[in-house]
Amino acid sequence: MYYTYVLLIEKDNAFYIGFTKDLKERFQEHKRGNVSSTKKRHPLRLIYYEACLNEIDAIKREKYF
Repeated sequence: MYYTYVLLIEKDNAFYIGFTKDLKERFQEHKRGNVSSTKKRHPLRLIYYEACLNEIDAIKREKYF
């Protein structure tokens, strides 16, 4: 199972969209500052996610958003 997710960057009211196989761990990586795209853009809030059956579908959904 893969997940497509949307984070709200509260600092500048922007969105970050990504996909992952482990949603809980990936969100923790964002919160710890281990993701360069969101490292200096805290606080973050997970506002949406959806499960996909495979990586290809998750990537398609990420590009759709």
